[in-house]
Amino acid sequence: MSQVLTEVLFIQEGESVPPQDLHRVVAYAAWHSLAWLVFANAVGVLLALMLIFPAVNGWLGEWTYGRWMPVHMNLQLYGWCSLPLVAFLFKAYGADRGAAARWSRPALWVWSAALAVGSISWLTGHASGKLFLDWTGYARVLFPLALLFLWAVLGMATVRGWRSQHFATWPARITKIAGLALLLLIPLLLYVASNPALYPPINPDTGGPTGASQLESVLVIIAVLLLLPYGLTKSKNGSMRTGALAWGVFVAEALLCMALGRGDISHHRPTQYISLGSLLVWLPLTPAYYSTFVWHENTRRWRVAFLCWWCILVPTGWCLFLPGVLDHFKFTDGLVAHSLLAMAGFVSSLLIFVLVQLLGEDGWIFNQRLSFYAWNASVFAYVLVMLYAGWREGNDAAFSLVPGLVRNVIYTTRLLLGVVILAASVEWLKDATRLLRANKQAAQGTGQSTAREVVG
Repeated sequence: MSQVLTEVLFIQEGESVPPQDLHRVVAYAAWHSLAWLVFANAVGVLLALMLIFPAVNGWLGEWTYGRWMPVHMNLQLYGWCSLPLVAFLFKAYGADRGAAARWSRPALWVWSAALAVGSISWLTGHASGKLFLDWTGYARVLFPLALLFLWAVLGMATVRGWRSQHFATWPARITKIAGLALLLLIPLLLYVASNPALYPPINPDTGGPTGASQLESVLVIIAVLLLLPYGLTKSKNGSMRTGALAWGVFVAEALLCMALGRGDISHHRPTQYISLGSLLVWLPLTPAYYSTFVWHENTRRWRVAFLCWWCILVPTGWCLFLPGVLDHFKFTDGLVAHSLLAMAGFVSSLLIFVLVQLLGEDGWIFNQRLSFYAWNASVFAYVLVMLYAGWREGNDAAFSLVPGLVRNVIYTTRLLLGVVILAASVEWLKDATRLLRANKQAAQGTGQSTAREVVG
């Protein structure tokens, strides 16, 4: 199975493709994603400042904490977390080369424009009230249209490359057509899910997700983890056994998830927390699985980082769902800590790993030692501080509401750590901008050399 997927998705190196196509499309996607990361982190710093100095809310008029929070969260998800995967799709479908590459950059700008409109919508008080599904009004239509534009670019790349080596076999063609069919469903599903009248299963004891719905969400992430290598690199010889084991475990857990159903059910039911505990098998399996692939040497630092965060995320997520523990931490900063562990720790490290692999030698923009350690150390410290705040809040519901010495020290530390995280992302954006300029100059130089050869 590993060899088939590699043949289907892997883009062969050494093709006669202009470097400015291959590098610039991914570099543009990296730049857009980092631009949104910087903006979303800046909003996060503003939110942390509002918690320490509530008067800031009054200075901004109607743009108070409640208006900025959906901007911060949605830009992290749909800006920073999504665009690196768009770069992955560009490469997997060959939209980073040839005629399709000329449409990839407009697709990124359409996506960013839709996010800008969504941000204005949320700041003006138009939101569905659903976490990460705040799209409403004209923004609810515009963002799915941006997704459809991206789909059209991928479809054009598929048509133009139908007879190329990337589509040389029927398994390759069937897989990529199936992928396009699934991608076409996303705009519709996003539009429907944003409906305020549509609700997922609820844990009646917390008002949050059930164990089954959390298992379903994590399995989606695991599916991405399993598929990503086949669009990024090639597998090593003799690695089929580990790959077959990983896919087998995934299928078994998917069947378990289906058997649990989607009804409202408490986390106190043993079937809920025991089934969620089945994810612990991925602690050794994920690193073993990724060791069966060939990776660019520039990815080592971030590959280790995202696997370390994964090995922290899975067991802590299960522990926080256990009866008694979740009852103590619900509606507290403890769950904020785990959300940051997931997004700023695991997901961000994974996305940077993907971008570095796609960029190859140009992946240096993420490998500056200071920014790497500043980001990861600050995120880890942030998680610890917020877990402690959540524990105190679980004992005293007024802890985070009433100003006090301990509370103020924690929230000031949170602000300072947020500034460090912001500074690291600014450094990456500056380097990404330098990379774009260098690629543009290289492309201009190539064009001038070609023109001189034609004239000669």
